[in-house]
Amino acid sequence: MSQEPAAAPDRQPLDESAAESVRRYAADQRARVDVLASVLEDIAEHGYPSAESGVPWEVARDAHLARLADGEPRVA
Repeated sequence: MSQEPAAAPDRQPLDESAAESVRRYAADQRARVDVLASVLEDIAEHGYPSAESGVPWEVARDAHLARLADGEPRVA
């Protein structure tokens, strides 16, 4: 992507707070994609990991749900 502003005249500029928020979101998404890309590159280089070295999906699910439950309260 280009760092230059779009040439389209119908764009409305964001205020500085909104622009910073969008930049933070973009950086977060870029970091997530970088992690995924590194995992895929590792698989391409070394092959799939063995089933014995992995974590059962139930364990991963329960750990993720526990992390979510420890977060801020949310309205259902």
